[in-house]
Amino acid sequence: KEILHLQTESDKKEFVKDICAIANSKGGRGYIIFGVKDKNKEIVGVSLEPFDEERMQQIICNRCSPPVPVRVDILAYKQKDIAVVTIFKSDQRPHQIRQTGTFYLRRGSTTDIAHRHEIANMLQESGLVTYETVLLRKASMEDLDPHLIKNQLLSALSGESASAELILESFGFIGKDSERDIYHPTLGGMLLLGKCPQKYLFHTSIRIEYYGKVQYIQGNIPTMLDLAEESIGQIFSQTHYPVEAIYEALANAVVHRDYWDTTREITISIERNQVEITNPGALWTTGGIYRIVKDQNPPRRNPWLYQRLLLLDKKSRFLKYGLGIRRMEKAFVGIEKVKVINIASKNLFKVVLPGEAYF
Repeated sequence: KEILHLQTESDKKEFVKDICAIANSKGGRGYIIFGVKDKNKEIVGVSLEPFDEERMQQIICNRCSPPVPVRVDILAYKQKDIAVVTIFKSDQRPHQIRQTGTFYLRRGSTTDIAHRHEIANMLQESGLVTYETVLLRKASMEDLDPHLIKNQLLSALSGESASAELILESFGFIGKDSERDIYHPTLGGMLLLGKCPQKYLFHTSIRIEYYGKVQYIQGNIPTMLDLAEESIGQIFSQTHYPVEAIYEALANAVVHRDYWDTTREITISIERNQVEITNPGALWTTGGIYRIVKDQNPPRRNPWLYQRLLLLDKKSRFLKYGLGIRRMEKAFVGIEKVKVINIASKNLFKVVLPGEAYF
């Protein structure tokens, strides 16, 4: 930026809005550099009067909740003074403008209002809320599959003598409505043990597109994975295609998808030249794609879900989670590269595998 104005209330709000947006954005610390023309990046220098760190911090504290810590440095560059305001990486996201209640973040070079799912993700990342433990008050206990509870959950805990209701509550699959003193499934309970979660969570299905046809897979997560694998196996039954690579990508998509984003489902698009697995949920971790691909124990968007899938998935698909992308790459060595694409602007994550035309 060329100049810092803090004379009027409007000036102060604009300054704090930028500070909040940077603090709310993914990644590490951010910087605002003053004394540089926006268009041609010419160094013009600044007057040092507005850059009083204590006054700046006071302006931020009065207008941002929770406050964002900053540091001001004055640097001599090409015989001119430039000011650098450092906004430290925040563990208290999301930061909100007090006067309007608005949440902002950075999109490229602009400051923009945060979307609903982006606010929810920040709350989840900071530990203030967990998607899976929210009560689904429209649903009742009858919406949970008793056979899954008995054969998958209780059989895995054969040594337990507690009631099924107590075990379900202790795992966070159900919760009590304190006003009516009745139990409801949680969102996570419905995703893992529901008869048909899509009755309430329509965005959680799996869409398979193949050669002009479309198939929707519905049910709880373990059931959907079983049905999707069966369908994909049939599609490639007359080929030597390594379908296990698609299964790996699908398991990753289920664990990493952004369940706050209700605009679309996980999609598997099968074409002759490529197979594309897409899930809502761009990466938010520092290190991005490189860390997901190389890290044997990468951070997970939905640790609650992952931990319970380890217990409930009889096929043990998630025990080697974190090695999936490398196993996909191994399946196509010498054939074609596996592409991993992160599209933050659309909140999408894609894995693109070579298609059956290569086999």
